[in-house]
Amino acid sequence: MIGRLSGTLLEKQPPLAVIDVHGVGYEIEASMNTLLALPSPGEAVHLYTHLSVREDAHLLYGFIDEAERHLFRELIKISGVGPRLALAILSGMEREQFMRCVTEEDSKALTRLPGVGRKTADRLIVEMRDRFRHWPEFEQASGSTSATEQALPLEADNYADAEAALVALGYKPTDAARMLTGLDTTQPTEALIKSALSQQLTGRGSRH
Repeated sequence: MIGRLSGTLLEKQPPLAVIDVHGVGYEIEASMNTLLALPSPGEAVHLYTHLSVREDAHLLYGFIDEAERHLFRELIKISGVGPRLALAILSGMEREQFMRCVTEEDSKALTRLPGVGRKTADRLIVEMRDRFRHWPEFEQASGSTSATEQALPLEADNYADAEAALVALGYKPTDAARMLTGLDTTQPTEALIKSALSQQLTGRGSRH
C-alpha cells in the first residue's frame, strides 16, 4: 500500500496531478480542494494517498491531509459509492459542508453533487450520520485548503480545461457548460472550476 508521497509537482490538470518521486512520475487523481491547495509546478509537495487495485488498473488517489483521506475511505465503504463518486463529493463541497448536510439531513443539497441521486443522498445520510460523532479531526479542520488559489498560470483554453474537468468529475457536458456560464473566464482554470462548483452547491448552477 502506498500511503504517502513526497516529491516535486510536475503537473496539475484537474482532476489529475503528477508528482516526481526520485525520477518516477506518479499520476494521482485528487479532489478540487486538494488540487487548489497544491503549490505551483516545480515545487515540493506532500500528499497522503490511497491505492485502489482493480483487475485492469492500479489507481492512486491523493489528499492534502489525513482528514480528507479518512472521509474518502469512509465514503467508498458505502454501497454504490466508488472512488470516482467519492472524489466528486469531496470536490463539490468542503468537508464541513458535507458534515452539515449529513447531520442536518439536507438531501436536497447532496443531490446537487454529480452522480448523487435521492437514494444515494439518503444512504449517505443514514450511513455517515453517526460516524461523524467519533471524528475529532473534523472539528479541528481549518478549511484553509479552499483559500489557496494560486493554481495554474492563465492559459487561453482555461474555459475548455475547466469544462473538461467538470465532466471528468461526473457532470454531463451540457451541465458543465451551464455551470460555467456567466463566470469570469479570466480566472485560472482551478479557480474557475471552484466557482462553478460553488455556484452548483448553492443552487444557482444547473440541475441534473
